[in-house]
Amino acid sequence: MDWGIESKVYTVSVDNASNNDSALRCLKDTFSRNKCLLAKGKLFHVRCCAHILNLMVQDGLSQIKEIVDTIRDSVEFINKTNGRRLQFAEIVRQLQLPEKMLIYDCKTRWNSTYEMLTCALKFQDIFPRYRDREPNYDFCPTTEDWGKVSKVCNILKAFWTATHVIPGSDYPTANLYLNEVCRIKVLLDSKVDDEDDFVRSMVQKIKLKFDKYWGECNLLMSIAAILDPKCKMRVINYCFPLPYPPHEVQSNIGKVRQALYDLYDEYVQIHVSGQSGSSSQLLIGNDHPTKSNSSASSSVSHVSGMSEFLTHIATVESVQPVKNELDTYFEDGLLTAADDLTVDIVNLDALKWWKDTIKYKILPKMAADILAIPISTVASEATFSAGTRVIDSYCASLAPETVEMLMCAGDWCRKLHGVKKKEKEFSGVGGLTDCEELETEMSKVPGRTQEILASCHALVFVDNKLVFFRLLVDIWIICISGYLWTFG
Repeated sequence: MDWGIESKVYTVSVDNASNNDSALRCLKDTFSRNKCLLAKGKLFHVRCCAHILNLMVQDGLSQIKEIVDTIRDSVEFINKTNGRRLQFAEIVRQLQLPEKMLIYDCKTRWNSTYEMLTCALKFQDIFPRYRDREPNYDFCPTTEDWGKVSKVCNILKAFWTATHVIPGSDYPTANLYLNEVCRIKVLLDSKVDDEDDFVRSMVQKIKLKFDKYWGECNLLMSIAAILDPKCKMRVINYCFPLPYPPHEVQSNIGKVRQALYDLYDEYVQIHVSGQSGSSSQLLIGNDHPTKSNSSASSSVSHVSGMSEFLTHIATVESVQPVKNELDTYFEDGLLTAADDLTVDIVNLDALKWWKDTIKYKILPKMAADILAIPISTVASEATFSAGTRVIDSYCASLAPETVEMLMCAGDWCRKLHGVKKKEKEFSGVGGLTDCEELETEMSKVPGRTQEILASCHALVFVDNKLVFFRLLVDIWIICISGYLWTFG
């Protein structure tokens, strides 16, 4: 509170831990006493969409926990030695399968487990043949197990797609969430009465979690979607009939529309009060006494009649705008590719569009505040996470200072030459896909930089993980190279 943040907080995004709910209730009460929260505090507590998806998926994966463990053990067993990998690859070659590698998963990341399962499904005919050749391999999944895995993956595919939109490679704006959530709800509704007992039981567990967090109308996701110029009100007219029963559709649409206009009215009042205050100060401040009568009014402050009139006009003109900008926004219709051939409508950056528009005065500020609200905490958590920086056991012999300097130098080089770091983890086994992607990115780096990197590091597959390790020279050469890149 010493920093005065209580007057600056707009929303707070957290995961779904119960203690967060209690903390946010206390914060909301405290802030409400010190200032008026926008939208009467309805947007203050934002639940992380990625965490909600994770909770739902974990309920689904719990139905096949033992099968997942069996497949994970199989992948680890096969990739433990080069001999086993070669034997497995030989069977793959004989059956002429296009896929060439199994992938590991991270036990705490369900999307990683999903990718491991979908990959293993492509090799389900290989595992029995491998068992016949390897006497120590005695935990091969059965045909029934593979059937359950296939059913689970078919359902989790929609969650996996939504996960790639929500966490995003950069930082997705709030308008991207509503459509993905509605797609998941449609899928669950279509499977909740499935004739297969296994599928029905799994979907019912997931749906209970969905209804707990997203059963009611989510104002933030809805308002953000409306402020996307390619969607506007059409998006909730299209999406709301999908997750909500018919008798709730119009009620929820009206609720969102009313909340949107109320929020806009609050921004109008903020705009008017700020404009009136600055105008009054400017007019009064410029009304100085003239040199002829300065002696008579040296101790008295005078306000002329013209200053009072102009102050009144500024207030009246601000309070009575020509037209509601929201109405104008809706009347303009949807933004289409025909309006601007240079705009990529599918991947439109709504936040940038509002930043560049000059037609509106108040609405861009409101849109910027809403679209920038982080509905997912993944990006902020990843900033402080060392999950992707875990050093492989084969690199553990490097001195801590050397490892730190290598990691800093890598980030520096990527930033200096515009090479974007891949979010994807290098978990490939026996394939060259990841290496080819890295080479493509490195091709963007100037030739001189590539030569220096090649002299300082080597790129190898150690224990099936892509790692960098120091070769030939000490780390101080990197510092000298950096000096040459900057000043040479």
